[in-house]
Amino acid sequence: MILAVILLPIITGVLLPVLPFQSKKQRDLFNEIIVVINTIMVWYLILNRPADPFTVVNYTGDLSITFKIDGLGMVFGGLVATLWPLATLYAFEYMTKEERESVFFMFYTMTYGVTLGIAFAGNLLTMYFFYELLTLVTVPLVMHTLTREAILASRKYLYYSLGGAAFAFIGMIFVIIYGDTLSFTYGGVLNLAKIGDRTNILLLIYVMAFMGFGVKAAICPFNSWLPEAGVAPTPVTALLHAVAVVKSGAFATMRLTYYCFGVDFLRGTWAQKLLMAIVLITILYGSGQALRETHIKRRLAFSTISNLSYILFGVVIMTPLGLVGALSHMVFHAVMKIASFFCAGAIMHETERHYIHELDGLGYKMPGVFTVFTFSSLALMGVPGLCGFISKWNLAQAAVSSGNAEAYIGIAVLMVSALLTAIYMMTIVIRAFFPGNGFDYTALEGIKDPNWKMMVPLYIFVAGMILFGLFSQPIVDLFGKIGAGVL
Repeated sequence: MILAVILLPIITGVLLPVLPFQSKKQRDLFNEIIVVINTIMVWYLILNRPADPFTVVNYTGDLSITFKIDGLGMVFGGLVATLWPLATLYAFEYMTKEERESVFFMFYTMTYGVTLGIAFAGNLLTMYFFYELLTLVTVPLVMHTLTREAILASRKYLYYSLGGAAFAFIGMIFVIIYGDTLSFTYGGVLNLAKIGDRTNILLLIYVMAFMGFGVKAAICPFNSWLPEAGVAPTPVTALLHAVAVVKSGAFATMRLTYYCFGVDFLRGTWAQKLLMAIVLITILYGSGQALRETHIKRRLAFSTISNLSYILFGVVIMTPLGLVGALSHMVFHAVMKIASFFCAGAIMHETERHYIHELDGLGYKMPGVFTVFTFSSLALMGVPGLCGFISKWNLAQAAVSSGNAEAYIGIAVLMVSALLTAIYMMTIVIRAFFPGNGFDYTALEGIKDPNWKMMVPLYIFVAGMILFGLFSQPIVDLFGKIGAGVL
């Protein structure tokens, strides 16, 4: 059944442009039903995890395409499966103003299956295979509009992703040579007897592989592709910036650190210190650039760059609590950021306005959209009662308990980033609801909230932010078991 949940969206996507649908409505209904069925199947697998791995192809020795659902895969797979039906529903309405819808939904649906392949990979080779495939199926989505900007953005995304994957491939080769297995094993698979006096070489390879996988997580200095990818339709950028691509990069660094090289081998080394510094610089860089940006989607893209490195910060703390913090922000940030991107997309869809100075007074014409955006902004700031506070608290707690001096600096960086987040997010909210005295509301005639296909996902995301903020203990306990290596 693991193979079925991966192949069903891929096969469905391939068939969408050629199946003889009588209307767009019929095609959309078919697509949504398949996505929902797949999500139900994924959750059945998560709740009834197979004990043994499932091998599809065994090439030679330990080289195989194998799937297994462990604790870490449960979290990422469950996140993807939960958000995809909502994102697909939103996309149906958004894409009515775009061309080549069938081609769009072909790659959009295929991406669902490919991302699940990364989540449920049982070894490093399988994860790498689907990681590369993710690049190939998302490049057409980035260049969907076929404008010059879209083609250039997709080209940069492709070059960066393939370059990062090359460094990740080097890391995989060294794990094959100096490890006992390619299967993901909590605590790492390196054989110290094989390493001998090559510790520094292995640490260098780890840094290279981390940065390679980190390209998709938009780590400095390999993050310029992410804001430029904002030229794609909003359903694509929301998945690129909140769920599929960027979270796959963060997820891969977790696998690399905790399940391949092992934190006992890495903790306290120059490699940890170097990556900690790069991650903290990325947090500040993303927040600072978001503050300067005037295009709403690009501002959210820079915000994503910063928040992704919150996750990486938890990873490089290299403790069980660090992994708890990383998982918390991976899940909660996905909910917060996909909501904010979908709000931006709704604004652009209804008004054709793209810049922040054009949003004055829209809060009164689009109260539903801007109420959701306000909740998303408050959650991203870390306001208590919403899910963003929980993940930031977990990260700070992990930093304090680690006893790592660089991690203490990280707490200060998180506080500065939270302040910048408050400024660049609430600026939009204030302009929308408080345009100032004498504002001419007649210029906004005819503008309203979008239809239910866009609004239902937004309201569900708000409910998620609140529920995770008020009742987070069960899921944090789950993360704790994963961090301890018992799940």
